[in-house]
Amino acid sequence: MKYFAGIDIGSTAIKISIVDGKKNLLGSRISASGSMFYKYAQETLDALIGELNLNKNDILYIVATGYGRKLYKEANENISEITANAIGARAAASEFGEIKTIINIGGQDSKAISLDSDGNVVNFAMNDRCAAGTGKFLDVVALKLEIDVETLGESHFKSTGTPLSVSSTCAVFAESEIIGLLGNNHSIEDIICGVHYSIAKRIVKLVKRVGVKEGIYFDGGPALNMGLVHAIENEIGQRIFVPSNPQITTSFGAAIMAVDSYNYENS
Repeated sequence: MKYFAGIDIGSTAIKISIVDGKKNLLGSRISASGSMFYKYAQETLDALIGELNLNKNDILYIVATGYGRKLYKEANENISEITANAIGARAAASEFGEIKTIINIGGQDSKAISLDSDGNVVNFAMNDRCAAGTGKFLDVVALKLEIDVETLGESHFKSTGTPLSVSSTCAVFAESEIIGLLGNNHSIEDIICGVHYSIAKRIVKLVKRVGVKEGIYFDGGPALNMGLVHAIENEIGQRIFVPSNPQITTSFGAAIMAVDSYNYENS
């Protein structure tokens, strides 16, 4: 059997996917990036290979992507995370239908990608200047409210009032707003709902820059937060598809690209 790996080295997490020659996803693994991107990427790959009862020689081609892609010297090729994200999204959402718009929220940036009917990237927009609207911001909110970040989505649906306004475009100032809302005896649930709608409004503005098209796919760690998904759907006025494992979309796309590159080089 032939096996291929996609390695997505992000600013906060390393995601690795392994596929077979038919581009079927066999397994994936996620770990923190830490300060030593290469070391942790190698350890994560080794662990995944072991889980799948493979050895290193079974991996015929590796494509690296993401923030630290050029640091992984063993990769046969490295590609933009925009391209890898688009490839992975279309493959992961095959049962959903045609994907035309991708929303990606990472640890320290957010992206909107527009695709044509063939899956080619025609436009994209990125916000990487401020933590507001990113996974890091959700971590800060959870820390400030003294709850686990995994419970933000559940708390969102317990809000009983109108979503509170969290209008600051800077994460630091938004954090101050949250402290003020707590001081005015607003419930944690209403604050969380307000935070989600604040992020949703920023994301929708980003999507509008590339053009809102039906067939919207949402990936990245924050896509696991169903409260945030609900807020974005309400703001954009369309249903959004969230894959079962939204964190690995880009590494999955890189692994698919590895199959194509290997076949091309050996044809």
